[in-house]
Amino acid sequence: MANWKQLEVHTEDQTPQKWSVSLSEDMFKRFFALGSPVVHRSFGDGSLFSPLLFGKYFDPSDAFPLWEFESDVLLSNLRSSGKTNIDWFQTDDAYVLKADLSGLENNTVQFFVEHGKIMEISGQWKPKRDQSKTKDWRSGNWWEYGYVRRLELPGDADWKDTEAYVRNDLFLEVRIPKSSLDSDTPPAPGKGILAKISDHL
Repeated sequence: MANWKQLEVHTEDQTPQKWSVSLSEDMFKRFFALGSPVVHRSFGDGSLFSPLLFGKYFDPSDAFPLWEFESDVLLSNLRSSGKTNIDWFQTDDAYVLKADLSGLENNTVQFFVEHGKIMEISGQWKPKRDQSKTKDWRSGNWWEYGYVRRLELPGDADWKDTEAYVRNDLFLEVRIPKSSLDSDTPPAPGKGILAKISDHL
């Protein structure tokens, strides 16, 4: 077994007005047209964080009900042209998401679960000039500093036992067990979710 690094997946985020600024389609087009190579890698065709991943424009800071759709349907065009290495599906006992993160700089992926209903995958690739605690990069024009994908969790997802793996900073896999009992009760202090990051699966 390889060396494992464990990170807490945050369940309480006090960041004021996080993701409150929407990324409109017109704004994205202008930003992307003038963007640097890292912008194109973060938000380009086939990226987990692209607003155009699902065939039409969808702000990645809005929660998307991913597991209500078949990946073969939403990603058919991208897969036929070899432009994406993303997949999601469900088994008898879990919901699974797999994504290629190659090309992203400073791959410090973070996980948040909001009220047991929304899973958030985000990362910052450009530091803000103003790093004051009152101005988190996620509270303003977040797309200028990082990326995000927010996903609605299915009603039977056992979010407290979510596990996430990253291999060589390049490949992400998230596994959310299914539960027959829904629970909105947050975990006790010190017993939060762990995201396991590994150099190989």
